[in-house]
Amino acid sequence: MDATTVDCHKQVRSWRLLRSVLQLLIPICRCTFLEHDHDDDLKPHHNYNIHLPLLTSTITGTIFGHRRGKVKFCIQLNPQSTNPVLLLELPITTKTLAREMKGGTLRIALESATAMPGSYRNLLSTPLWGVHCNGKKMGYAVKRMPSKGDLEALSVMRPVVVGAGTIKHNYELVYLRAQFRRVRGSSNSESFHLIDPEGTTGQELSVFFFRSR
Repeated sequence: MDATTVDCHKQVRSWRLLRSVLQLLIPICRCTFLEHDHDDDLKPHHNYNIHLPLLTSTITGTIFGHRRGKVKFCIQLNPQSTNPVLLLELPITTKTLAREMKGGTLRIALESATAMPGSYRNLLSTPLWGVHCNGKKMGYAVKRMPSKGDLEALSVMRPVVVGAGTIKHNYELVYLRAQFRRVRGSSNSESFHLIDPEGTTGQELSVFFFRSR
């Protein structure tokens, strides 16, 4: 951890500025969307339980990943929590993410790709998700156990409540962190909406979880 440095932008006053900072960190490029059919990519590592109290209305959401790799979406009860409630590896690269954010709105929809046996009655415990980003089909997201590197990155980000920046620790990670309003529609639908640093809840960045079967 001694070799870890953080370049973060703490004075973020609006979603527009947060989005602009991330776009500066990730050069926009032309990308194509590929379906994942490699078995290893779709093996969920979900041997941890989801503990998100039903009455929780605000959570910390972090999107992070290597500059040239896939991004992960992490839910924590607050920035100081030591273990994530949920960690999903998304089939979206950091450059694709920045491109989709360019229009000002980012909506990620995750549809359960797993039937509902008793062990997955909790929606967020579902191990495999079909992903759409701004209406485009992307592939599959997989629930993962946090790696040592994931936990180190989240630990370094603990002072950041809202911001975007880079973490340098053997490799370079880019991240976007914000507070999200949780909306629980039913046992089969849940969504998280970014709370603008100015205090308003809009639809600029939203993550939807739903189960249609």
